[in-house]
Amino acid sequence: MHETFRPGRRDERGITTAEYAVGTAAGAGFAGLLYQLLSGGFGDRLLKTLFDHVLGLLGIG
Repeated sequence: MHETFRPGRRDERGITTAEYAVGTAAGAGFAGLLYQLLSGGFGDRLLKTLFDHVLGLLGIG
């Protein structure tokens, strides 16, 4: 289809590129934060507690 010019409307064809850029930056920031949390002592305790809980639910631990 051919786009026709309409006065007063902005061209928003490039908006998805900006949305992807913002989403990628937010995802990278969240991944960095998650890495910092899980690679320290807090992450070790969290994973051990979760693992023990799952084993308890299964009746193994």
